[in-house]
Amino acid sequence: MPEYHQVKGNTPSLAFFKNPELAAKVTLDAQRILGVDAAIMFADLLPMLEPMGFELDYLPGSGPVFANPICEVNDVERVRVVPADEGVGYIEQTIVNILEDLPRDVALIGFAGAPFTLASYVIEGRSSRDFEKTKRFMYRCPSAWSTLLERLTTAIGDYVELQIKSGVQAVQIFDSWVGTLSCVDYEHYVASHVRQLMVRIGGRVPIIYFGVGNSHLLHAMQATGPDFLALDWRVNLKEVWDDLGTRAIQGNLDPISLCADQKTVQIKAREILDSVAGRPGHIFNLGHGIVPQTPVDHVRFLVDYVHEHSS
Repeated sequence: MPEYHQVKGNTPSLAFFKNPELAAKVTLDAQRILGVDAAIMFADLLPMLEPMGFELDYLPGSGPVFANPICEVNDVERVRVVPADEGVGYIEQTIVNILEDLPRDVALIGFAGAPFTLASYVIEGRSSRDFEKTKRFMYRCPSAWSTLLERLTTAIGDYVELQIKSGVQAVQIFDSWVGTLSCVDYEHYVASHVRQLMVRIGGRVPIIYFGVGNSHLLHAMQATGPDFLALDWRVNLKEVWDDLGTRAIQGNLDPISLCADQKTVQIKAREILDSVAGRPGHIFNLGHGIVPQTPVDHVRFLVDYVHEHSS
């Protein structure tokens, strides 16, 4: 969005995420301009890893990169857990700033990365296609893997609790890369840590759990204890919702459809709305993040269309 780039200017991404005034402004700008029913706290999954001892930077053309990824078993010992109010205390002020100007009828959603997804970043050192380093470490060093996920889970729980205490009204846990795992590996290496996280943060605000390319894991992910799942665009939302039997579901328009014309946006949105037929508990959303080349007018068109054609 042009408004975002005007605010960001030449501020480095990491510094921008840590600036409560700037982060609050772009959160509020996005909600106001797009007219959505909830604001999503402007942040990123990875800065919470900095206080844990990881050297993070965002490089143009490469995205997030860690200069000191975990390569050996002994590297896990340098991973430390710092209380969230000490390590990422700026998030509290960001939330306070957002809530000062956010309309009272608009909810604020916080978020955090899930244990597996954060582990994959700190082992790979950057984004990956096949997660070869992550899986090799997981298979070859199960004890060190478990220790790493325990520490990440503790830090994530503290981070989410700080957000809840500061006033967010829902939290989404992003397991962006968990779809790379088989059902057996998810249950063996990951599920217990997610359950521990859900037990810690559950019961105060709705907890949403999201992954990509994870249709084979949906039952296992729901069994870890979130209030409901957010779905990517690869699955039939109504069929999954019926199968899971949950009170609510979130999703699941293909974000790339927004790059087509408005007629396509209308058709694709209507398919989802018609399938659920006004069923209570459907949170209309994209099945993944908006890509940078998405026309802002198409997003506004989608929001207006959903408001006009849903109950």
